[in-house]
Amino acid sequence: MTGMRTAIGLMSGTSLDGIDVALLRTDGESVVERGPALGCAYDAAFRRRLQGALETAKSIEARGERPGDLAEIERELTLRHAEAVRAFLAENGLKPADIDVVGFHGQTVLHRPDAGLTVQLGDGGLLAEETGIDVVYDMRANDMVHGGQGAPLIPVYHAALATGLSRAGKAVVFVNIGGISNITFIGSDGTIVAFDSGPGNTLIDQWVETHAGIPYDQGGMIASEGRVDPDLAARYLGHAFFTDPVRRSLDRNDFRPPEGAAASLEDGARTLAHVTAAAILKSARHLPERPGLYVVCGGGRLNRMIMGDLAALAEREGAEVVGAEAVDLNGDSMEAEAWAYLAVRSLRSLPLTFPGTTGVKAPVTGGILQKAIARG
Repeated sequence: MTGMRTAIGLMSGTSLDGIDVALLRTDGESVVERGPALGCAYDAAFRRRLQGALETAKSIEARGERPGDLAEIERELTLRHAEAVRAFLAENGLKPADIDVVGFHGQTVLHRPDAGLTVQLGDGGLLAEETGIDVVYDMRANDMVHGGQGAPLIPVYHAALATGLSRAGKAVVFVNIGGISNITFIGSDGTIVAFDSGPGNTLIDQWVETHAGIPYDQGGMIASEGRVDPDLAARYLGHAFFTDPVRRSLDRNDFRPPEGAAASLEDGARTLAHVTAAAILKSARHLPERPGLYVVCGGGRLNRMIMGDLAALAEREGAEVVGAEAVDLNGDSMEAEAWAYLAVRSLRSLPLTFPGTTGVKAPVTGGILQKAIARG
């Protein structure tokens, strides 16, 4: 087919847990042929370095600045992505020459949309050199140049996947519960609206790491032993973010975990799981049409307490909640798939963002293409 490309997408999200790799064959428009995927977890030591990078990055005032050890971390992060690509190719019997482009997200360490500033660590030139494959990277910046929030970028991919998912003419919402949660609305008339919906796994992860020394609450096991603290939940859900008519993208530091002994380990985890679910429904009130179906992807879909609360809250509004796998999608690799899709759109100079997704003034493309010197 004309315009078809084979692309690898790479995502390292706000949860700081590792690199997701996914393969797509696509025209960057309506044709999407999903391929294999791979997850490469970060070791605890590197995860701590990334957490430190978030603190160091707070002093950045211009996108190219790399204070402290950020340049060193950026190089190591890029080399880890290159190794993930090599492992993925080897596992699937592929060569660099089989791949047309890599879509490289990098690691967001600072996102201040109101200041027009977003910083993703990741050296596209080094990745292209290491893999021998052309790389498209830095896909958020051009949106900001044109008045957008720089996020979310995935909605155009969600729209491509939404075909056939409608429920009797009702709107479909894709929910991604990563470190931050975001939603993509595809209306019954095809209208696309998207925005960050609130805290996702970040608060829970920070809470259990501080109080139990583990990186996350696997499956919601800790939360299942606790109860929702209504006062603590109300403090989060009363945040001005949820009532502000102007939707904006979030930085992981916009919501902070509870202080010290605000709750027991179990009650804190349970309350924050509830906040994650309730935040999605509160934010959905800004949508132009009541959804009939919520399709949930990202790590948060594996937390049964989040999913249970989300399903119960949505049911009150006549909507169904399903995990991505229930509609034959991959909830772990969807963001990586999206970055492959966006890379192909970038190659074709197609828009990545739209007024209804990031608030950009007009549909705009983005990304920087780094050609590989040699292909193997």
